[in-house]
Formats: sequence, structure tokens, C-alpha cells
Amino acid sequence: MEIKNDTTMEEAFDQLNALLDDMEQSEHSLEETFHLYEDGLKLIQYCSEKVDTIEKKLVILEEGGEDDSDSRIDS
Repeated sequence: MEIKNDTTMEEAFDQLNALLDDMEQSEHSLEETFHLYEDGLKLIQYCSEKVDTIEKKLVILEEGGEDDSDSRIDS
């Protein structure tokens, strides 16, 4: 699974929920289940990185500093 850089957190959560529903409602081989699990981990890591980026920007804003990176919070 490849996650585009412009994927929003909401889209990533939707993909994760769809993946979980698929895993719960379908019978998969062990190998297929492992690949689905890997895809889920990638989505979770992507969301975690997005949250970390937002937290860093909030800290900078709270300290009254300027952020040199893109000023959009949803990046």
C-alpha cells in the first residue's frame, strides 16, 4: 500500500476502517492477513507522523515563534 502525501488523516482513518472491516468480515489466508496487517501499520504510522507534525507546529505557535515550514496545519 502506498499512501499519497496529500492524504488527509480522515482519509487514512477511512482506509484503516475499511481494512479492519475487510479483515473482520472475510476469510483470508495467513499471508493475505499479514499483508493487510502491514498496510494497517503503514496507515497508523502515517497518521502518527501527521499528528507529530501538527503538535510541533502548535508548540511553535504557542511559543510565539515562526514556523519556517508550510504554514498549513494539515500538512
